[in-house]
Amino acid sequence: MWLIDRYSDGLGRARIPLPRPLRAALVRWYVGDGSRSDEEAGIMLVQQARIGEKWIACDCLGNDREPPILTPAFLSEAETYYLRRLTGSKRAEHLTNCPFFRDQATNRISEVRNPETPADPPVGYFEVLRPAPEKLAQRPDEDSSDDRTRNASMPRLARLLWRLLNASGLNRSSPISEEPPERSITQEFKALSAAAARIEIAPGVELSRALWTHARALHTKRAFASIRELAREWPRGHAPQGFLTVFAQEFRGSTIYPAGSEPISVANRIQSPSVRGNRIKGPFLIIVVIGEYPEAHGYAPLRAYAQPIFSGNRFVPVESEFERNTLRALLGLRHAFDRDGIDIAIEKPVFDILTPLGACRPDFLLEARSRHTGEVRQLIVEAMGFSSDEYRASKTVTHPRMAQIAPVVGITPEDLEAGRLGGILAEKLAG
Repeated sequence: MWLIDRYSDGLGRARIPLPRPLRAALVRWYVGDGSRSDEEAGIMLVQQARIGEKWIACDCLGNDREPPILTPAFLSEAETYYLRRLTGSKRAEHLTNCPFFRDQATNRISEVRNPETPADPPVGYFEVLRPAPEKLAQRPDEDSSDDRTRNASMPRLARLLWRLLNASGLNRSSPISEEPPERSITQEFKALSAAAARIEIAPGVELSRALWTHARALHTKRAFASIRELAREWPRGHAPQGFLTVFAQEFRGSTIYPAGSEPISVANRIQSPSVRGNRIKGPFLIIVVIGEYPEAHGYAPLRAYAQPIFSGNRFVPVESEFERNTLRALLGLRHAFDRDGIDIAIEKPVFDILTPLGACRPDFLLEARSRHTGEVRQLIVEAMGFSSDEYRASKTVTHPRMAQIAPVVGITPEDLEAGRLGGILAEKLAG
């Protein structure tokens, strides 16, 4: 098999032969019989071929005939790469006994996420990209921590961003008495950068050395130069990479429109919980992974995840417009409780909490502390913004788990519109 230029006929000297171990791993992955290492090798090859504008030519017809073609593709909904057969009346067909004669097996070894799958913190280093495919074709030094295709509706890049938000404390809102007099986007990004100093991309490489918080780092190519310099001593078994976090009101397709900067084009379609059926307005905190192009094309922004957040001066993640409205109401109610001598802290959990009944992730976890008595009580607030059967069924499972942590209060859009939230919380906290 060979890597060939896109739109070529697959003949000629320009084609690049695939090493035998890599070809064997690709076949096993394609037919659904591969190991995790085979899957990694196949995915990385397809990813690099797609970015490098290459196709893959099959050798089942021999060396001299025009080969059947496989094109690299990316399934954004499942956060995975796969091979698509290029067919047509003028296209060569695979032999009937060729493993690529049929479409790729869909029963991959990767897990597929459902509403009850735990949202665990990502394991290992703060990394997304893995070493080049020819290295993956060899036996890895250790088990890979790259779960590019695991938890299909929850990209690893998203969970890395949540890890950074959790480490920085930006998913928590303090009581009124502990809040700074003014909040700003500059302070939010400073908190992210401070947390990045405590996280490693690879052994001995702190995230803060390869994290930028403004798009000009890309446009001036300063980020590329820094990664290139770091790559000289990058630890073996880890791919050189960097990250960019930007604030944006909008993104479309594979283009980000950051505030105060020129647009950023990413090699793949940007992923986000803002999708059809759950359209969430900006603003967004967007994380971009920067990595190396194949065929020595240098570095470029490869993938991105756009997390809806509450506002530019409060980087609390939200999963729906109703969650944003609920958080706005909760933040406002802190003043009323403060006047009654009660401090209210609000946390937006980004990872699941383990209970005796199983894992769950509340929408909001409130902690109320009386300044008069010192008593502390917790309360879970669930923003019940959907009415589908699947949504209600998932809450039927998770709410009893949440009740193991603290009393659960379900808030509906009607409750917010009628201004009942304050009374509901006061009654529950007093009970």
